[in-house]
Amino acid sequence: MASNGNGEFTFANGNGTAAVANGNGAARNGLAKIQTQKKGNGMCHDDSTPPVKAQTIDELHSLQKKKSAPTTPIKGTQGGAFAITLSEVERQKQQLQSISASLASLTRETGPKVVRGDPAKQSETPKVSSHVSHHHHFTPTISVSDSALKFTHVLYNLSPAELYEQAIKYEKGSFITSTGALATLSGAKTGRSPRDKRVVKDDTTEDELWWGRGSPNIEMDEHTFMVNRERAVDYLNSLDKVFVNDQFLNWDPENRIKVRIVSARAYHSLFMHNMCIRPTPEELENFGTPDFTIYNAGQFPCNRYTHYMTSSTSIDLNLARREMVILGTMYAGEMKKGLFSVMHYLMPKRQILSLHSGCNMGKDGDVALFFGLSGTGKTTLSTDHNRYLIGDDEHCWTENGVSNIEGGCYAKCIDLSREKEPDIWNAIKFGAVLENIVFDEHTREVDYSDKSVTENTRAAYPIEYIPNAKIPCVGPHPKNVILLACDAFGVLPPVSKLNLAQTMYHFISGYTALVAGTEDGIKEPTATFSACFGAAFIMLHPTKYAAMLADKMLRHGATGWLVNTGWSGGSYGSGKRIKLPYTRKIIDAIHDGSLLNAKYKKTEVFGLEIPTEVEGVPSEILDPVNTWSDKNAHNETLLKLAGLFKRNFETFTNYKIGKDNKLTEEILAAGPNF
Repeated sequence: MASNGNGEFTFANGNGTAAVANGNGAARNGLAKIQTQKKGNGMCHDDSTPPVKAQTIDELHSLQKKKSAPTTPIKGTQGGAFAITLSEVERQKQQLQSISASLASLTRETGPKVVRGDPAKQSETPKVSSHVSHHHHFTPTISVSDSALKFTHVLYNLSPAELYEQAIKYEKGSFITSTGALATLSGAKTGRSPRDKRVVKDDTTEDELWWGRGSPNIEMDEHTFMVNRERAVDYLNSLDKVFVNDQFLNWDPENRIKVRIVSARAYHSLFMHNMCIRPTPEELENFGTPDFTIYNAGQFPCNRYTHYMTSSTSIDLNLARREMVILGTMYAGEMKKGLFSVMHYLMPKRQILSLHSGCNMGKDGDVALFFGLSGTGKTTLSTDHNRYLIGDDEHCWTENGVSNIEGGCYAKCIDLSREKEPDIWNAIKFGAVLENIVFDEHTREVDYSDKSVTENTRAAYPIEYIPNAKIPCVGPHPKNVILLACDAFGVLPPVSKLNLAQTMYHFISGYTALVAGTEDGIKEPTATFSACFGAAFIMLHPTKYAAMLADKMLRHGATGWLVNTGWSGGSYGSGKRIKLPYTRKIIDAIHDGSLLNAKYKKTEVFGLEIPTEVEGVPSEILDPVNTWSDKNAHNETLLKLAGLFKRNFETFTNYKIGKDNKLTEEILAAGPNF
C-alpha cells in the first residue's frame, strides 16, 4: 500500500493489480475505502494503548516478574525498608549456609559454594552466597577439588510453575498433557527396588530393628554408607544447579518432622513438593536445620565394587545420621517410601503408631482406617463422597487422634477412567506429576490403558486437589479399623467382626490373594502376605506395631473388621467377584454402626464372627459355604488357605511379646484352628 500524494492510497488486490481509494470513501474498483487518521505532522498513529515503560526488550522482560516480598516481619529488625532488606539478605545467607552444610563432603572442612538462582539466568541471581569469602581472592590448598572452585546454584522451594519450566526446558521426556499435568519419565526403573534398599546396622539399630527372615531391612555398615554418601554428594556438587525442598511430614503440629530433599531433577522436586506437606512462607522463613535429609543422586550409579552393592542401584538409610542416599534409580517413589520407613522408626519411639492405611471421616466425626494390599479396593473404598478424606496411604495414630503423614496422593493410573475414579481423574491437572504414562503426540491426551512404558503408571498431586479432603488432614481417634483382603480362593466371608487378638493376627498376616498364570496356562490364586499391610516399609518387628494397634483400639473403643472384596461361590475361575455395591453396603453399615447390632455366628476353621444379615446384601453370600455348589471343594480350599496362613505366621512365632509371652499366645490362638 502506498499514498499517491492526493490523500488516496493504493494497495495490491488479489490479482496483483493496484486499486486506489479516493477521498470520498470508495475505491476506484468498487472496494471499500481504508479509513486512516492523520496527525498534524502527517503521520499515522495507533492510539489504542500507551507505550510500554521500557527502552529495550531485556528491560521489558524485567517488568514481567516482580520480587516476592517477605510475608512476615523478620525477628530483631528495626523499622524501615532498608533494615528489612538487610535482614532478608541475612536470612537468605543463613538458608544457604544450612544447605551448604547439608552438601558438605565429610573429607573436606566446609560445604560447597552455593548461590540462589538458575545458572541460566545469571542476571537474576541474587548476590547472596553461602560463604562471604567466596567473593574474595584466596590461595587454594592441596585439598581443594574442582567442585570447590565453582558455585552450585540452588533452586530452593520452587513453585510448580517454575518447576514446569525447568523440566520442559532441561529434562528430556517432560511434556504438558492436555489437562495441564506434567508428564515425566523415571528412566530405567519404573518401580521401587526393595532388594537394593539397605539400612545401616549399628549398635543401636542392631537391637531395635527387625532383621533376618521375613524382614525388609537389608544391612550395610557405616563405612559403606559414607562411601555412597560421598559419591552422591560429589555428584550433586558437580552440577551447575540442584533443587532443594524444605518441607514437613505429619499434619500433627506436635509431631511434625522437618525434611530436606536435595535432588538433580525438577521432576523429583515437583513430586516431593506434592507429596510432602508444603510449608507456608512464614514457616519456611524459620525452617532452620532439617530433621532428615535425602540426597537424591539417582541419575548417577553406585560403584558395584563397593561392599554390599549387588547392582548399580542403592537406596541407603542411616538412622543415626538421619540421612538417606539414592543412587542408580530415578523412580520418585523411593523418596516417598524411604521417608515412610523413617516415620515407621521415629514415631513408635514417641509411642505413636505409624500406619500404611487409608483414612476417612464421617460428618459426625467418626473415623475409619482402611488397610489393604494392591487390588483390595483400599483407595476405592476409602474415597467416599459422603465422607471427608484425611489421607490415602500413610498415617499416624497419636494420643490426640489420627493425622496424615503426607501432603499429597500417589495414585495408580493404569486403566484410570473418569467414571470409575472421578476424583483422581479430576486431580490430574496443572501441578500434578504423571509418571511413565503414554499420550497422543499431537493432542497430548493421555491413554491410561497403554502399558508401553510400564503397568505401574502413577499420578502425584496435592491432597487439596481432592474436593472432599479434610484440611488440615487430622481427625479424632478411629472408630473402625477395616482390614481388606481380596480372597481369590473364595472362602473368606464378605465381612467378619474381629476381636482384638484376631485383629492383631490378621494385621500381622496382611493377607490378600492374587491371580497368577501357571505354566500350563491355567490361572489359580496365589496367596500374598505382607506384614502390617506394608512389610516393605516397616522397621520394627511386626508384633510391635500390632501391640500398639491393639492398645489404641482397646483404649479408644475401636472395632476391627475383616472385609473380603474377592471371590464368592468358588475360587477364581469358578466363582464370581463380590459385587462392589455389596461391599459398599457393608462398609456403610460399618460406618453407621448398624453392623455392630447385627446377629452373628462363628465360622469353622478361622473362627470368624459373621453377621446373618446386612441391609442391601443378599444374606446367602454372607457365609461362603452357602455359595459353593461343591461343599467338599469348599472345605478343601478352606483348609488349604488356613495352612498358608499358619505357614506364613511361623516367621513371627519366635518373637515374644507381653508378660510371660501371653500376648503372643493370644495372637496365635486367634489364627485358624484345624
